[in-house]
Amino acid sequence: MEEDKKENEKYKFLKIIPTSPHSSGVFNLCLNRPSHLNALSPHFFTEFPHALSSLDQNPDVSVIILSGAGRHFCSGIDLQAFNSISSGLPSADRGRIGEKLRRDIKFMQDAITAIELCRKPVIAAVHGACVGGGIDIITACDLRFCSADAFFAVKEVDLAITADLGTLQRLPAIVGFGNAMELALTGRRFSSSEAKEMGLVSKVFASKEAMEEGVRAVAEGIAAKSPLAVTGTKAVLLRGRDLTLHQALDYVATWNSSVLLSDDPKEAISAQSQKRKPLFAKL
Repeated sequence: MEEDKKENEKYKFLKIIPTSPHSSGVFNLCLNRPSHLNALSPHFFTEFPHALSSLDQNPDVSVIILSGAGRHFCSGIDLQAFNSISSGLPSADRGRIGEKLRRDIKFMQDAITAIELCRKPVIAAVHGACVGGGIDIITACDLRFCSADAFFAVKEVDLAITADLGTLQRLPAIVGFGNAMELALTGRRFSSSEAKEMGLVSKVFASKEAMEEGVRAVAEGIAAKSPLAVTGTKAVLLRGRDLTLHQALDYVATWNSSVLLSDDPKEAISAQSQKRKPLFAKL
């Protein structure tokens, strides 16, 4: 517990909470800026990848649940982030201004992509608003669930900008190209039931409390499996997006040529035959 407290002291707008029991391997990474509806401040883009990296490197962590404190999951990017970028642009040279702006955008993109770079599965648990930058975040997550009161919007077009932190790249693969195009061009709000219908979320829970319980059960189920198999499945699925079928098959063959030599397959088979829960070494 003391280690968890010290870890949380590093973050201004995030909180890391181990679920009970601590030995389950499930940790909650919480967006913790409820007074601002968890709007993404400039601090977020520095803190978030650091927190994910810390959890990724912690052998006690098997699965990460990403949630939001207060009434909403995330109300989008804090407009002050844009102001800080604009005020920090150098000189009047348009070329240098453009180069600096590109680096700033890439920096924020990398903070979101850190979810995919994390070896451990990241599960989004959404309640209330999930708007703009919130969509960027959840589309990078491995699994998505929400409560019935959740609502969503790809809002950037209403701010006269093109979404640039990952939604336009990831959302089409999740909900289909046509649905993604319509949502991104209209910026309209859509409900939890529509999100489920389109495949953005896997399940809608009646309440926030029911969602927390249900998502924790899913996370604990994943955490009980071989960590090598779980991290391998995530890595192979994500890598396969950018490969041809032949390349993807070659990639997983290379992956398994080393991982299958571990003790985990033997333990899984032994546990099944003995009708007991398998015990896998931490990763």
